[in-house]
Amino acid sequence: MSETTTVPDPAAAPHRPHTALAVGALAMGGFAIGTTEFVSMGLLPQMARGVGATIPATGHAISAYALGVVVGAPLVAFLGSGWPRRALLVGLMALFAVGNVATALVSSYDALLVARFVSGLPHGAFFGVASLVAAGLARPGRQGRAVAMVMLGLSVANVLGVPAATWLGQELGYRAAYWLVGALGLVTLALVLAFVPSLPGDSDAHWRRELGALAKPQVLLTVLTGAVGFGGMFAVYTYIVPTLTEVGGLPESAAPVFLLAFGLGMVVGTWLAGELAAWSVFRSLFIGGGGQGLLLLAFSLLAPTGWWTLPVVFGITATGSILVVNLQLRLMEVAGDAQTIGATMNHVALNIANALGAWLGGLVVAAGWGYRAPGLVGFGLSVLGLSVLVLSARLHLSERDERPAAPLGEPPSRPR
Repeated sequence: MSETTTVPDPAAAPHRPHTALAVGALAMGGFAIGTTEFVSMGLLPQMARGVGATIPATGHAISAYALGVVVGAPLVAFLGSGWPRRALLVGLMALFAVGNVATALVSSYDALLVARFVSGLPHGAFFGVASLVAAGLARPGRQGRAVAMVMLGLSVANVLGVPAATWLGQELGYRAAYWLVGALGLVTLALVLAFVPSLPGDSDAHWRRELGALAKPQVLLTVLTGAVGFGGMFAVYTYIVPTLTEVGGLPESAAPVFLLAFGLGMVVGTWLAGELAAWSVFRSLFIGGGGQGLLLLAFSLLAPTGWWTLPVVFGITATGSILVVNLQLRLMEVAGDAQTIGATMNHVALNIANALGAWLGGLVVAAGWGYRAPGLVGFGLSVLGLSVLVLSARLHLSERDERPAAPLGEPPSRPR
């Protein structure tokens, strides 16, 4: 890799005057996806009553969504990498709308699980393809900012979309929230048709080539960095409310303030990630992963102080967002010709991180270690993620040393 990042342009298209509108349309899709991903957590009791199941059983609907992401991202990459980009985005948003409308319509527990699984199928693929399109439309040197703007939709959803949909679901029934999300999917579909230019797919794409990217050590190491390193945030996020009340001595009414801080941290971190990516993607990964690890440790230590952990919570998601955006860019870079699978695997990794962090956090709480322990688990996961990243850097340097020397006057490449 050279010091200057080159993200392949899927359309080899010049910068267009309506690039901002196109990226905004893609960000709207991120907003819709982020809203449906997290609103279920706030509406579990209502959903359980609606389908006649227990709350723990209905919680499997969240797992069904995550499973849809893990299955859908590589599946679409294998089957749809040669499709025109805009047509693929439209198809993904149509499936997203169908899944969420089905969630609003079904009345049985089994049907709910299927509807949530279908809703998750387009998640990773949409973000991956949207990132490729945004990077291809951006001017040279601004690809990282364009991808960050797409991801910003997901962050803003945690500040505006999730609270609004949760309130709507509590006031009018949980089905109203999913009708809203389905409508957002259709709005995104219309915006993509209106503002995203028609971009060809990869005419040389084949599922074997996309699948072959998963055999590349740097792709696997980058996915593992996200799957492990980002799990720490979910270890804390999952148990944030009991930590605040039982350890910090705060009332339950403080929880929305901390959740808002989580969302605002994501927004600021996503914007900052785009700026840092223009400087160095690889170094930004260390900043995001290392900073998040230290803040997770700080949260565990400061949990008894109550309100003093508020800026720490903000910092956890800010640094986590720096990690996420630059993982996306890193995967797009190391996947080589298999751009679609490279761009989508980031969201597979993040959903694995979600499951891993929540599971390990629950294990230490159930073992009687208390609600400060998930923060320590998060710190450990961050350290492991950074260790994988160091291994990735060492591998790159060894590969560079095996290549012929660069021509005189041309600097040797190094991880960016």
